[in-house]
Amino acid sequence: MDPGQISWVYGEVSGVPTPLYAQVKEEQLPEVRIYTVGVDWSQRDSVRGSRLTYTQQWTFLSDNNDHRSIRTALPPGPCVPVSAELISGLSPIQCLRAVIREISGHQLLEIWDQHGLSKCLNLTLLNKHGRVYDNAHFGCLAWSECEKKLLYVAEKSRNASTEFQDRNVYSEDWGEGLTNRSVPVLCVVNLQSGSVSVLQGVPSDVSPGQALWAPGGQSVIFVGWYHKPFRLGLKFCSNRRSVLFKLHLDGNCECLSGDNLSVSCPRLSPDGSTLIYLQGQVFGPHSQCLSLQQLDLKSGKTSTLLDVVNRPLPGEFAGVYEALASCCWSADSQRVVFSSACRNWKDLFLVDRSTNKVTSLSDKLSDLSKIYGSWKLLTVQRDLMVVCCSSPNTPPTLRVGFLPTAGEAVTWHTMQKPITTCDFHWTVLNVTPPPEEDNRHYSGLDFGAVLVKPSHPLKEAKIPLVVFIHGGPHSQFPAEWNGTTAGLTKLGFAVLMVNYRGSTGFGQDSILSLIGRIGNQDVKDVQTAVLTALRSDITLDPKRLAVIGGSHGGFLSCHMVGQYPDFYRACAARNPVINAATLLGTSDIVDWRYSCVGLQYSYDQIPTAEALAVMLEKSPITHAAQIKAPVLLMLGARDRRVSPHQGLELYKVLKSRESPVRLLWFPDDGHSLSRVDTQADCFLNTVLWLKQHL
Repeated sequence: MDPGQISWVYGEVSGVPTPLYAQVKEEQLPEVRIYTVGVDWSQRDSVRGSRLTYTQQWTFLSDNNDHRSIRTALPPGPCVPVSAELISGLSPIQCLRAVIREISGHQLLEIWDQHGLSKCLNLTLLNKHGRVYDNAHFGCLAWSECEKKLLYVAEKSRNASTEFQDRNVYSEDWGEGLTNRSVPVLCVVNLQSGSVSVLQGVPSDVSPGQALWAPGGQSVIFVGWYHKPFRLGLKFCSNRRSVLFKLHLDGNCECLSGDNLSVSCPRLSPDGSTLIYLQGQVFGPHSQCLSLQQLDLKSGKTSTLLDVVNRPLPGEFAGVYEALASCCWSADSQRVVFSSACRNWKDLFLVDRSTNKVTSLSDKLSDLSKIYGSWKLLTVQRDLMVVCCSSPNTPPTLRVGFLPTAGEAVTWHTMQKPITTCDFHWTVLNVTPPPEEDNRHYSGLDFGAVLVKPSHPLKEAKIPLVVFIHGGPHSQFPAEWNGTTAGLTKLGFAVLMVNYRGSTGFGQDSILSLIGRIGNQDVKDVQTAVLTALRSDITLDPKRLAVIGGSHGGFLSCHMVGQYPDFYRACAARNPVINAATLLGTSDIVDWRYSCVGLQYSYDQIPTAEALAVMLEKSPITHAAQIKAPVLLMLGARDRRVSPHQGLELYKVLKSRESPVRLLWFPDDGHSLSRVDTQADCFLNTVLWLKQHL
């Protein structure tokens, strides 16, 4: 296959825009109600080798006597590129737009109104703090009720008098993907005076973030992550000790949540009476089923709105696994909307506070070719929900619908049809482990997979199958649009995306079942899923099988070719874990190295020979001598989660045995290999590798 054709296909699937955020404005006229929906999009541009951001607006009209239905939808406005925006926020009343923009090394705060730019402050020259944080984990840009103040998070300013003498002192940060985020501070801008102040009173042993204004505007609520005795990686980790705080502007700080828990995503109800937030356990699985808590701000009492789901019944709600949208409340402050993993799907749910009952809001169609496998809430404002829907054959599509009254279904309106649909066949497989592979501590668990293949194969011969394994390990492959899967399928491969036991969306028991059993239970689950797919679909070629994955997915990919050396004919692994014992001292989430093999972790942990032996035993390196399949390794030199020396360790072993191996080294990329040019290079080389060896 010509590399030019592969690059063309990749450009087609990777250039599909993805919605990031949505905001809703409402205007009341005598006979009609006008809703304006603005959406920010991200799109890869292979020419520039970067990601572009643009915004687009839609206008909907509804009758005053029936404002919960859309009467007319006007054509969308043009796409308007957005340049150098770090973070932005729309005020709820006057619809003022605040933007923090980075230009020529300076960070500017801009306020835009109906007449243009009304105010601009150079935050860099004011020198009250360091760099402002974007939305990644800590960041926020929150308007006060009076719309005269803005709250945001920035890096603490260094003391000029000690900076010279401390220039070589090691400064901790929050790990992979959060480099240079070390000591965040809460900052307030007074838009009338143009002054910036750093709020005092935050406990010295926590890093504040995800802040919002409390009712009345005289205090703020924030999440504080404990960084003593040292910081552990935060990205993709919902198990870090943290507390919800209320900080008064006079410096008095009080704790609102329990100790030795993990909290995130505080969201204030429209009437200002109730705060909801997510809560989980500390240490253990770094991604887990979370409970949804509600705090009555008047009484100070906390209750559980949604508890952890240990083992969902078939067809039932499976728990909360994902961050809440920034706006997720109904207008009457009685219902909360959220999206979450549910088995091999991602669904949209509503929970009623009066009954604690959970309801699915997504379409339920019997025709799989017309159903969306993934529903993601972007926002709900004034009871109008904006969601992103997709499937393996359908790129992200925007839909809107009003919150229903009790017992009614949502009438969904598609804002804009997807720019393309692919001629793929996809199906969801439910997989049951054989009796000998049942986990006696968590007996009876099953899992699943999503199979995607060309509807009309390129040739009459059977279709080669690529087994795609997600990382985490506690994450999920929902039946949604995936650029890698779409590209491979367009090029003639079938793709099996496996959600082995331990994946999110199957209950907390499933997650806990993998603790202490990595390298065994997950490996056998992948093999069982592959055998299930081959039995259920005779068009798949059992003699042309390959396996790909990144991080823990790379760990499993290398395990598959090591434990089943005559079964798979090729492997492509991105930043794989190869030897958990040698990874122990180099990962930003050292706690997971203990937890995943079934050992308790504490900050003062010192490795023992027994612990290292267990880690080594469960690692792919122990099976390296059995590997026959050609292995392609793709490594990011700046990876702080899984050191690139992990992949190098396997590379050297395979080279010494003259086993086919190729290594791609990306000096400017990290664990996710997320640079636009890196992703294009990885896809091209992966396809060429598969074509060569299948």
